[in-house]
Amino acid sequence: MAGKLPAKDDRRVQRTRRSLREALVAVLIERGCEGFSVQDVCDRADIGRSTFYTHFADKEDLVQGGLEDLRAELRAQVLATGADPEHPFAYSRGLLEHAHEQQRLFRALVGKKSGQLVQKMFRQMVLDLVREDLAPRLAAGPRSEAAVAFLAGGFFEILTWSVEAKNAPGPQDADGIFREFAAPVLAAAGISDTSARTRGR
Repeated sequence: MAGKLPAKDDRRVQRTRRSLREALVAVLIERGCEGFSVQDVCDRADIGRSTFYTHFADKEDLVQGGLEDLRAELRAQVLATGADPEHPFAYSRGLLEHAHEQQRLFRALVGKKSGQLVQKMFRQMVLDLVREDLAPRLAAGPRSEAAVAFLAGGFFEILTWSVEAKNAPGPQDADGIFREFAAPVLAAAGISDTSARTRGR
C-alpha cells in the first residue's frame, strides 16, 4: 500500500509544483496550448511522469492550477499595493500589467493560437474574479448575472486586444478604457465607480 502523500504546503511539494508550472510556462510560450504533452512538461522540469501524476491529473489540471495561482497573486497584489478594494475591478490593472509583461505567454493563453479549452478556463477565471468582486454590491438575480457576464466578457476582450493588437495601448491606458466603458454598465446595475475617470490617466 502506498504511503501517505505529503501535504500541498510541504516544501518539497511546493518546489515540485513550482517547477512543473515554470516548465508549463516555457512550453506554452514555445509551442502554444495544443502543441505540448505531459511528457514535454516533465522533460523540461526534469521530473518523472509518475511524479507529475502525483500532483496533477493531466495537463489541463496543471494549467488550471497555474490560473488559480494567478488569481491568488492578483488578490495579494491588490492588498500589497494598497489599492482600494471598495472600488470595482481593483485587480484589473494588475492583470493587464502582468499580461503586458508576459505578452508571449498571454498570447498563448488567450490569443488567436490559444486552444479553446484553455481560453474557456481563462474566461472562467475572469468571470469568477468579476463575480466575486461585484457580488457584495449586486442584488442576486438574472440582471446581476447578466452584468457580471457582460463585464467579464468585455474585460477578457480588452485584455486579449491589449496583447494581440499592434496599436494597443499600454496596461494603464487599457485599464482606463475598460473602466470608462464599464462605468455605464455599473451605473445601470446600481454601482458607482468613481475611479473610472481617474485611473489610468
